[in-house]
Amino acid sequence: DAGVHSKAWYAATCDRKMAEDALYRSNKDGSFLVRKSSGQDSRQPYTLVVFYNRRVYNIPIRFIESTRQYALGREKSGEERFDSVAEIVENHQRASLVLIDSQNHTKDSTKLKHIVRIS
Repeated sequence: DAGVHSKAWYAATCDRKMAEDALYRSNKDGSFLVRKSSGQDSRQPYTLVVFYNRRVYNIPIRFIESTRQYALGREKSGEERFDSVAEIVENHQRASLVLIDSQNHTKDSTKLKHIVRIS
């Protein structure tokens, strides 16, 4: 279990468009939620959606079968791995999350500050 189902930041029935619309409405840097990934791929079960600097970032959360852990984004050497999705969120409420804009090749960072609820 990824530890998501009882969490305020988990939007179980939310698709990408709903998540992005809700974050644009919040309009606060560091607003976030976690949703199920669109692809329904067991190796990438969830997506962390973050609002920063008038942009919405959809960051895949990968499940690493060999260690039964979770990690953010594409696989990279020395990446941080977590035992649950909840640990990823808790970690990035304290430590900045790097946001990479693949279109503009820019990097920003923010902490996860404001939980966005989908009503």
